[in-house]
Order: sequence, then C-alpha cells, then structure tokens
Amino acid sequence: MVVTIVSWRVDARIIGAVASAHGASHFFQLSLAPLFPLLREEFGVGYAQLGLVTSLFYAVSGLGQTVAGFAVDRWGARPVLLGGLVLLALATFLAAFAPGYGALLPLAALGGLGNCVFHPADFAVINARVSPGRLGRAYGAHGLAGNIGWVLAPTVGVLLGEIFGWRVALATMGAAGLVLAAALAAGGDWLDDRIAVRGAAGPRHPPAAGWNVLMSRPVLLCFGYFMCLSIAIIGLQTFSVPAMMSLHAIAHGPAAQSLTALLLGSSAGIVAGSIWADRTERHHVVAATGLLLSATLLALVPLATLPGPLLPAVMAAAGFAMGATGP
Repeated sequence: MVVTIVSWRVDARIIGAVASAHGASHFFQLSLAPLFPLLREEFGVGYAQLGLVTSLFYAVSGLGQTVAGFAVDRWGARPVLLGGLVLLALATFLAAFAPGYGALLPLAALGGLGNCVFHPADFAVINARVSPGRLGRAYGAHGLAGNIGWVLAPTVGVLLGEIFGWRVALATMGAAGLVLAAALAAGGDWLDDRIAVRGAAGPRHPPAAGWNVLMSRPVLLCFGYFMCLSIAIIGLQTFSVPAMMSLHAIAHGPAAQSLTALLLGSSAGIVAGSIWADRTERHHVVAATGLLLSATLLALVPLATLPGPLLPAVMAAAGFAMGATGP
C-alpha cells in the first residue's frame, strides 16, 4: 500500500468525488417515486403495486450492503463504486423504456444492487484517503451531498415529467448518472482506497478476519445506530405530514413546510457536526446527546399543542440535533 501526505486541495478533490457519487445515489433513490402518479395512469396499477417496486429496490440494497463491503475489501472501492453507479443509472435509464409494470420489478432489483455499494465504498475511500484531521468534514460533506440528492430528485423528476413525460424524465436522469460515472472514472485515482494517507488507520483487516470484524462490538453498535436512524428518517419522511395534519388540524402546506424545516435543519446539523467531529474524540457523547435531544423534541409534536410558527421551529431543531450525529 502506498502511503502519502496530502494537501487540502487533494483532500477536497477526493471528498468532492465521493460526495458526488453519494449525492447521485440518493438522487436515484427518489427518481421514480415522484413519478408514481404518471406511472399509475400509464400502467393502470395502484399505489400498493408501485410501492412494491420501491420495497424491492431497498430490500436488494439493504441485503447487498454487507456483500458489497466484502467486495470492496477484496477488489478495492473504485471499481465497486463505479460499477454500482453505472448499474443504478442504467436501471433508471432502462425504466424509461418499460413496456409495462412488470418490467419495473427486475429494474428495481438491478437498481438496488447498484445502490448497495455506496456506503461501503465511500467510507473505505474517506478512511483511506482523507487526512485524519479532516475526516469529520469529509463525512459531513458525504451526508450533506446525500440530503441534496434527496431534495433535487423530486424537483427535477416532477419538472421533467410534467414538461416532457415520465419516460423522458427517467431517460434524462439515467443518462446524467452515466455521464457522472464516466467523469469519476476519468478522475484518476481519486476513488482508489489502496493509497493510504500518513497517519490514517493503517492496513485493512485480512479477509479471514472479516466476520470477526463484522461481529465486533463497535460495528454492531454502529449497525444499531444506523438502523434506528434510518427507521426514524424514513418514518418521518413518509408519515409526518399526514400525522401533523391529523394531530394539529393543519393544512397540507404548513405540514409539508414543517417536514422541509426538519430536512433543512438536518443539513445544517450535518455541517455543524462535521466541525465538531474534527474537534472532539468523544464522538459517542455527541451521537448520544444529539439523538436524545432530537427524540425529545420530536416527542413534543404529538404530545403537545404547538402554536403554528413553533411547529416548524421544533422540527428544524430536531433535524439539526439528528443531523449533527451523522459525521
């Protein structure tokens, strides 16, 4: 393994490349769902059937992440990450030519297979290539890029779908992903985790120790953290708007604005958390405090009657606390 000392300029290029790929993965995660009304009309199916497409995507993605981690350890992050991005973009592009609902299911599985590689590959590159003193900011940029991808996807997809139709929208988004994959491939060794930074964690574990590492206490604790955080985020994104409308008798607009406040607060929290992560070694304290504060604030939403302006403020504060734990 080659060991080098890097400047901020080199770190920025590596962080930018990884963040771009991660932002693209989140973008493609939400590329299809905003077009469901158009797909429902085109194929004559219900939302439950369309929801199965999304469920299949995430099932394959979730089950494949561990396998992707072993693939990264064996072949390196660069080919695995680029291959995943190509599969994800290609699945979106081919969905534009789906003759019927049934064709979306194998394409969803293909997209999920591509999506499963990003976290194992991204983290391997960041840990190996970014200077230790900038790791917090690297993880912050990684998380922030993912949030931006989530924000952009519905806007771009719906806009293209309303103007040109859902097929052109999916083809355009898929083609853009393939162009990004080509650009990252042309970037040289930016995504090569086999080049280590002086002072980084050191050589990776041998393959024989892989399962022992996977079952270690820190990895299991991180697994529990991300599982609970994912449940919370997906639940809030999916159900918070109708829940707030029902609980507080507010219109759809203010409820949606409160969810937007949560996402914007989370993005701000990621930025702040990335700075804190570089300035403290007590990361477990930051994570535990942020999650406890966020849970307490979110508990106020169903348990207390909040005045109109206070609801988005509480949601934004909860999002900030939650986002700060990520880096």
